[in-house]
Amino acid sequence: MPSYIRTHLKQLESEAIYVMREVAAQFERPVLLFSGGKDSIVMSHLARKAFWPGKAPFPLLHIDTGHNFPETLEFRDRLVEKLDLTLLVRYVQDSIDQGRVAEEGSGPNVSRNALQTVTLLDAIAEFKFDACLGGARRDEEKARAKERFFSHRDAYGQWDPKNQRPELWSLYNGRKNAKENFRVFPLSNWTEMDIWMYIQSEGIEIPNLYFAHRRDVVRRDGMYMAVWPGIVEPVVNEQVEHRTVRFRTIGDISCTGAVESSATTLRDVIQEISAARVTERGGRADDRRSEAAMEDRKKQGYF
Repeated sequence: MPSYIRTHLKQLESEAIYVMREVAAQFERPVLLFSGGKDSIVMSHLARKAFWPGKAPFPLLHIDTGHNFPETLEFRDRLVEKLDLTLLVRYVQDSIDQGRVAEEGSGPNVSRNALQTVTLLDAIAEFKFDACLGGARRDEEKARAKERFFSHRDAYGQWDPKNQRPELWSLYNGRKNAKENFRVFPLSNWTEMDIWMYIQSEGIEIPNLYFAHRRDVVRRDGMYMAVWPGIVEPVVNEQVEHRTVRFRTIGDISCTGAVESSATTLRDVIQEISAARVTERGGRADDRRSEAAMEDRKKQGYF
């Protein structure tokens, strides 16, 4: 790896660690939002570095839709055990059973992804978290490009993109009123390529879903969706195909599309991304529901 890339990655790493330490200094009950995807894995790696030789001063929180890939959950549990961190899990199914949210209905494009918002806000209230560290990056989506490092949320968990605090000279204002909280994004200035280069340079283990493998899929809305009983099933005019695919982003099975790929190593993945003409979230069905789908969800309290 060229020295200028190593320097670039070290600068990003130092910035992220600085933000994490600011969170530990300014807030009383922070938590790291963990999905089992590559960004949250990098976040857990950075947290370990930031507070070494001690443990990270916050637990991990996973909001489980009930529609996660089994590989993701298995990897999550192994990583938490390896890092000796506390994992909290709250389930969307519990929110449904309690009448807090309702399933979207029926049809080929129903998803529980947006339902996570209520479960997350309930978990924040339950544990009185005042800062939630997330792995979102500004290059992912135009709504996320509007975020500051410290993103203020009101007492209802809502985000106002027009009312954000300046962050001149890397000074972060974590002052808040009762019941308000912050979402904090240490990876804001990273790109998808930065994430992969850092994973390679640090030797970070990631789920095998990110590498090419054979899987049953259906072609839907220009994406390959993983066939899964009760979640993604073929409808009229859709044909199940067995293809070699991988996932660029890991989320709810119902809205996470795969791409055809032969990339079986980190080097292959990096080369593939460098030539890609579709954004990372171009394979997320939940982002296609409207022009402002992500921003609308974030205003309601989404990640």
